[in-house]
Amino acid sequence: MSLDTLRFDNRFVRDLPGDPQQGPGVRQVEGAAYSLIEPTPVPAPRLVAYSAEMAETLGLTPADLASAEFADLFGGNALREDMQPWAANYGGHQFGVWAGQLGDGRAISLGEALTAAGGRWELQLKGAGPTPYSRGADGRAVLRSSIREFVCSEAMHHLGVPTTRALCLVATGEPVVRDMFYDGHPRAEPGAIVCRVAPSFIRFGQFELPTSRGDVALLRQLADFTLARDFPHLAGRGEARYADWFDEVCARTASLMAHWMRVGFVHGVMNTDNMSILGLTLDYGPYGWIDDYDPEWTPNTTDAQRRRYRYGQQPNVAWWNLSCLAGALAPLFGDVAPLRASLERYAELYAGHERANAVAKLGLGVEREGDLALMQSLQEAMQQASLDMTLTFRTLGEMDVQTATPETFRELAYDEACFRAAAPGLADWLRRYAARLAGDPRPAGERRRAMHAVNPLYVPRNYLAQQAIDRAEQGDYAGVHELLDVLRDPYGEQPGREAYARKRPEWAVRKAGCSMLSCSS
Repeated sequence: MSLDTLRFDNRFVRDLPGDPQQGPGVRQVEGAAYSLIEPTPVPAPRLVAYSAEMAETLGLTPADLASAEFADLFGGNALREDMQPWAANYGGHQFGVWAGQLGDGRAISLGEALTAAGGRWELQLKGAGPTPYSRGADGRAVLRSSIREFVCSEAMHHLGVPTTRALCLVATGEPVVRDMFYDGHPRAEPGAIVCRVAPSFIRFGQFELPTSRGDVALLRQLADFTLARDFPHLAGRGEARYADWFDEVCARTASLMAHWMRVGFVHGVMNTDNMSILGLTLDYGPYGWIDDYDPEWTPNTTDAQRRRYRYGQQPNVAWWNLSCLAGALAPLFGDVAPLRASLERYAELYAGHERANAVAKLGLGVEREGDLALMQSLQEAMQQASLDMTLTFRTLGEMDVQTATPETFRELAYDEACFRAAAPGLADWLRRYAARLAGDPRPAGERRRAMHAVNPLYVPRNYLAQQAIDRAEQGDYAGVHELLDVLRDPYGEQPGREAYARKRPEWAVRKAGCSMLSCSS
């Protein structure tokens, strides 16, 4: 292979115990952190999109990206000698219920690439074929879900939200059969592979599985490895080091939840196997973006009844997931008091982030008592008036608050009757906001710039992604390229691209993929 700028040092495989059995046969894997497995080749790998920023980070050149070798490598048809492909072994709680062994059922990590700048990036192919953890599935992914993951991974990065990244999207040239809504209507769809990139893909569930089996030796080995590779700044030994580590995981998770809530992102399936030990957004499945503000909304059809993973519940679910992680790590502690203290600190940290979000999104120069209540009142008004969340906050930054009326927001409403009924409350809120700003020292121009720096104009709404998907399934990938380009600058004005900053159109409420989604991919 070419692509000589990539150099691999695969510590996960080198330093942790592996499955003694090789090959993709489904099995329970005990006493091991991974199984060695190679990607299954595809008929016609073709590069259809890539992240220029991630490619540059990895030191890849335009010539590398244009080469046939690149498509072969990231389509799973070729390997370099210094790669050691593996699928990770982990468990998890799914929708609040312990699910036992899960593992990478269609994700295969090629290796850990080292960059000239000293970075370490695990390169993982999603949709690369069956593994020992596929549970009878084919290990493949379809184009629609792959486009969604590729685009949203990079969009979240540019929004400033901690996330795994995506290097490229490769069409495989083979059909993949999926029943999109599990309603007995399977169909063949174009197949694709996304190359996901992260310093680490270690999840909460990787610590839960050995503890559930009573394998404290593997638990300790995995914890020590994670500390050495991914948290080298934490000094000390023994329990104190583990306590500092869990405390940092709680802090990172609190920050992540605040970012999700700030931009209106709904993960959709916050199982413990989808929670990153680094506090990154991990696994883009049936995610969604808040259009009309509704804290009860979830995009996941599987969760439509219980709404466990609804938008407004995400910070609480993260605490519950951290509690599961604490239980998994408990065998490493003689006294679990530090674990309890960190869980309490998570709640305190998130509350602080929530207040800071309110101050920043409302353009307030300094935090004062009552600012969080002011934000909560706005959220209630947005919900009652069916206002678009993203556009409401952008409008707040643009308007003259002294002369603004509810009419300022009429075009942002999804339901005219709801808007009319909520108009008096919205007018009252505008008066309170104007009074709060009257005593704020920040000049109007400075406030506008600050608000626009935290309130995005462009987000990867489901209907925008679906429009790009519809074109791509006909062989036209220009929509994917343009959407990715727009989302590189989510906070800036982009003349000529106003169509990407509009509220959800009415037709998108009923179109598959534009509102509710399933885990099928």
